[in-house]
Amino acid sequence: MIHLKQGDMLAQVGSVIASLMFVWAMFKQYFPYELRDRLEKYTQRAFTFVYPYIQITFHEFTGERLMRSEAYSAIETYLSSSSSTQAKRLKAEVVKNNQSLVLSMDDHEEVADEFEGVKLWWASGKNVFKSQTLSFYQVTDEKRYYKLRFHKKHRDVVIGPYLNHVLREGKAIKVRNRQRKLYTNNGSYWSHVVFEHPATFKTLAMEAEKKKEIMDDLITFSQAEEFYARIGRAWKRGYLLYGPPGTGKSTMIAAMANLLNYDIYDLELTAVKDNTELRKLLIETSSKSIIVIEDIDCSLDLTGQRSKKKAEEGDENNKEQKPRLPKDERDGKSSQVTLSGLLNFIDGLWSACGGERLILFTTNFVEKLDPALVRRGRMDKHIELTYCSFEAFKELASNYIQIESHHLFDKISDLLREVKMTPADVAEHLMPKTLPGNAEVCLESLIVGLEKAKEVAKLKAEEEAKEKELSPPPPASAVMEEAKENNNNNPKPNKE
Repeated sequence: MIHLKQGDMLAQVGSVIASLMFVWAMFKQYFPYELRDRLEKYTQRAFTFVYPYIQITFHEFTGERLMRSEAYSAIETYLSSSSSTQAKRLKAEVVKNNQSLVLSMDDHEEVADEFEGVKLWWASGKNVFKSQTLSFYQVTDEKRYYKLRFHKKHRDVVIGPYLNHVLREGKAIKVRNRQRKLYTNNGSYWSHVVFEHPATFKTLAMEAEKKKEIMDDLITFSQAEEFYARIGRAWKRGYLLYGPPGTGKSTMIAAMANLLNYDIYDLELTAVKDNTELRKLLIETSSKSIIVIEDIDCSLDLTGQRSKKKAEEGDENNKEQKPRLPKDERDGKSSQVTLSGLLNFIDGLWSACGGERLILFTTNFVEKLDPALVRRGRMDKHIELTYCSFEAFKELASNYIQIESHHLFDKISDLLREVKMTPADVAEHLMPKTLPGNAEVCLESLIVGLEKAKEVAKLKAEEEAKEKELSPPPPASAVMEEAKENNNNNPKPNKE
């Protein structure tokens, strides 16, 4: 009898629900949109009076999806500890050189949290939007979010102390679990691999005093957030590394990243279409990162003096105007990034989008760069990496063949004062041919290499001197003009 009554009750409830759905469908079909919209608005407003909870939504992307929300990222990291014990469906991510896993809750899961006696609930979700259809599949756009729900009487506690606690703890956990990455750009998009370069300042072939100066500068920068805010400057610093090939510029970048625990963004300017695309790439870089443009002297038309270009443009204006290229040919150019666009990237308004970033250029020929590109304030610190000195050699010897002194060191010291050899070439001679290596064999190989380099340099100097002797003397008019110019530049002192 009881079972029959329960069955009748369920049937009645189902009938009522079906009737309500039918009425709602008829209402939506025949009533004007304005009336329906107003009714829904007042219904929701009335519901809020009865419903005692407040919801806050944190979306993954902000600013028309230009950049990933730091709040969303911090919340995701903060909830990872709660997720592993409460959620039934989890997502796993490998961190710290593939040695550990971090778990986070999957989409449409909910976990509880407590702060100062206040109970809260976090829920994850995503909205899926269909976009354009390609040849064989439908491209979809997913936008994820977190929703925080709490009782309205705890509004002041949650919006103030609790959310600050979540963001602070999330960032701290993220730093501890951070798996550093090496990014490169393909057009306007970044892709990455795990950064595992072993270079450190300890293994860097450089004078100890200069090495310490660079390390102190980097550490001071990483701890200077309040200082940069006080003086009204973006929290960034520019470094220019210059010197001959093989002097360790790329190794220096890796050592900087390992010292500060920063990611590296290796920006290939020739793959960037224009200044707008460059700006988009900059916005998507994270804090605690090094933005690198290697061989800046070879990247696009960014070298040379702008005054010379203006003079050339003036000469061209006097000539017959060239026919305008067809649109297809203009669009086919590899890149239209300009010097002004790059300067705005370094220290313009867009350079303040994010903090704690190093902007680093490398070049083999610093004299080719436009002075506007490398002046102080843009490239704040210039670091010259030059040929191997004896002190740098001792560092290499300690790293490669594990010796601190040897009777051949004096001879090598004399040769290094006479011969220009890069640290890369010195390291190649010190590389053991068999393991374990023989230190004396490696040092003798280096001595032979230095002596050969000395002989080559001597022959080259003799050939240049011979060419100079055989070259015809300058015309008399040129000599007189040069003498006149020297007299103008160095006038005789007045006897009076």
